[in-house]
Amino acid sequence: MDSTTTDLKRTPLHDVHVALGAKMVPFAGFEMPVQYTGVTDEHICVREKVGVFDVSHMGEFHVKGPEALDLLQFVTSNDVSKLVNGKVQYSCLPNATGGIVDDLLVYRIQEDEYLLVVNASNLEKDWNWINSHNTFDAKLTNLSDDYALLAVQGPKTVETLNALTELDLEGMEYYTFAMGSFANVPDVIVSATGYTGAGGFELYVPNKGAAEVWKAVMEAGQEFGIQPAGLASRDTLRLEMGFCLYGNDINDTTSPLEAGLGWITKFTKNFINSEALKKQKEEGVTKKLVGFELLERGIPRHGYVIVDSEGNEIGEVTSGTMSPSTGKAIGMGYVTKANAAKETEIGIQIRNKVIKAVVVRPPFYKA
Repeated sequence: MDSTTTDLKRTPLHDVHVALGAKMVPFAGFEMPVQYTGVTDEHICVREKVGVFDVSHMGEFHVKGPEALDLLQFVTSNDVSKLVNGKVQYSCLPNATGGIVDDLLVYRIQEDEYLLVVNASNLEKDWNWINSHNTFDAKLTNLSDDYALLAVQGPKTVETLNALTELDLEGMEYYTFAMGSFANVPDVIVSATGYTGAGGFELYVPNKGAAEVWKAVMEAGQEFGIQPAGLASRDTLRLEMGFCLYGNDINDTTSPLEAGLGWITKFTKNFINSEALKKQKEEGVTKKLVGFELLERGIPRHGYVIVDSEGNEIGEVTSGTMSPSTGKAIGMGYVTKANAAKETEIGIQIRNKVIKAVVVRPPFYKA
């Protein structure tokens, strides 16, 4: 999709980004801010202070009914029955052929009511997939166009947001949420989640209150050096933590076990393709997603070939960047199981040269 396309969706904060001088790009069917002052500047601000991302392009599905839990247990890999009210769970939607439809967050509102947060690029695919398996007494409602989503991330987030709500932000544990008034806007979901590893909260705001909440957050964070941050720094931040990005590190052909997501794949229940995945676990995977650091000058990019110490092709890079926090060139990629052990020397084919690298265990950045 090129930048001249006129049918791109816009978030409720589009005009705010344009006024701030953001570089706008097409992304997942939306016109989104990729950067404001620069990737490294925004990245460091989130790591050291506080930054705000507009991620309103993400999808939200409401699931409610007597068999809402049964539906989610069948379509997701993690054990939804472990959730209690106010808790969030990371999970994935396995497909029928060993791959992943999408990764997502599952919010338990109450016993028979949940909120699913899915990737923007997979919104229609996920909606159709879940509905095609809904033989249960559960009703799905697509709320994606009703909510704006702000990710306020960084070590100064609590200080920034405390005055804007009566919710107990300091007492909110990781992967929990609450609903209440925020910056005088009612019915905001405040979630202690994020995609940066820098701590913080995500705010699900009814569209009409989005600009009001954005303005209040920016004003409250002024004394802490708050900055707006774009999709580019969101990507470098998540990669430093070793978080998977759908379409890069996981997709329809990668299994959760190959991707190191065995911890969200629970065989204590029956779910889509669970028997095949259980067999894969018992027999062992043939390839694994690993992290690596370059030992020589260069930047790894998606699609670059990975070779072993003898020059044999063993896989390919799925994500790569120059890490702003560590100053090292880092990446993730799939390699054969024999080359997946920590400290294994590998090579990254960059143009016509093989650059030495070593397998490491993410996160690449440790606070």
